[in-house]
Amino acid sequence: MEARRFRRMTGHMMYLLISGAGGFLLSLTGLSIGWMVGTLLVSGWLGIGFPKFTRTLIRTGETGRVWLRTGQVLLGVQMGRQVNASVIRVFRENGLLILLMILLSIFLALLTGFMLYRFSRSDLVTSLYATTPGGLSSMIGIAEDAGANQAVVSVIQTLRVILVVSSIPVALSLWIGAGSGSVTAGSAIPEGSLFPGLAFAAGLSAVCIFLGRKIHMPAPWLIGSMIGTSAAQILLSMTSLHEAGIWWHQDLIILAQVLIGSAVGSRLSREMFVGLGQITLIGLIGSIALTSCMILFALIVSHFTGVAGITSILAFAPGGIAEMAATSVVLHADAAFVVSCQVLRVLTICIVLPPFFTLFLRRRAAHPGPLPDRNE
Repeated sequence: MEARRFRRMTGHMMYLLISGAGGFLLSLTGLSIGWMVGTLLVSGWLGIGFPKFTRTLIRTGETGRVWLRTGQVLLGVQMGRQVNASVIRVFRENGLLILLMILLSIFLALLTGFMLYRFSRSDLVTSLYATTPGGLSSMIGIAEDAGANQAVVSVIQTLRVILVVSSIPVALSLWIGAGSGSVTAGSAIPEGSLFPGLAFAAGLSAVCIFLGRKIHMPAPWLIGSMIGTSAAQILLSMTSLHEAGIWWHQDLIILAQVLIGSAVGSRLSREMFVGLGQITLIGLIGSIALTSCMILFALIVSHFTGVAGITSILAFAPGGIAEMAATSVVLHADAAFVVSCQVLRVLTICIVLPPFFTLFLRRRAAHPGPLPDRNE
């Protein structure tokens, strides 16, 4: 048993080192988010090009979940240390505009779903769930309950996240001319005095993560650790322990990038694309169109609210919550605002769309119209 566990841990470390080497090389180009993007690309290349070798190192599904959750917790702690009142002020003053842009983004996602249905051999239920940016794990679970094709939903959702993560962070990093990829860790306080604060934050974060999972909160590991850390920081500032602070090292963000990049990239495999060539191509085109429109919406929000353009783009980008959060931290954007908008969109989708889809499909079944000619 011990030998098997040791081999498993060794395989995991080898996989992270190989994938992380890609992140290291890309970070040398000066891209702030290079660690995550480079790791993701190498991890995906391993899964598609060397599936047998990859399977000898990791169990992709189980291991990827652990890495993703660990990376989310690290991100949550970093973001919790940066939470301030500006997010509440922006939502209070411009909440209606932000909500309108989120609803428009959902409407555009539904249009891409109809496009996928019209020009591929996918059924309507699968097409709608495949193109809706409601979070990878959430949409796959909801799609399964609705009877959609999980393989198609998984492929299109994964491709969209990888498209967004591998393009938008790179473009934004080049735009602002960011350099090293390190993150300012805050004021320098003697590290020995910081561990009690970290332990307190870890305890509160564990409680928030537990409660978040109980109420089925999107990305509970990320949101729970962010809320727990920010609460701990506020409570510490109100007591005699205000000088203790919460210990943190900037290199932990690099570790979070490597873990998240490996987790996302490890989802790719040759089997995902077998028999799905046309669906994959059309889904990719739809994802590009959706992402482009979301960038336009983000710039509109930035113009009317005064939120920085980079922050707004990351907040509305149809990528994963954790991936956009990691990018916002590394690029020094307002991570709390980014996560708030991403979570609001996911909550809106998960609460509103499933009953809407059910009602729409029932009415469509009761009043069937002419089927589209997919051979045109």
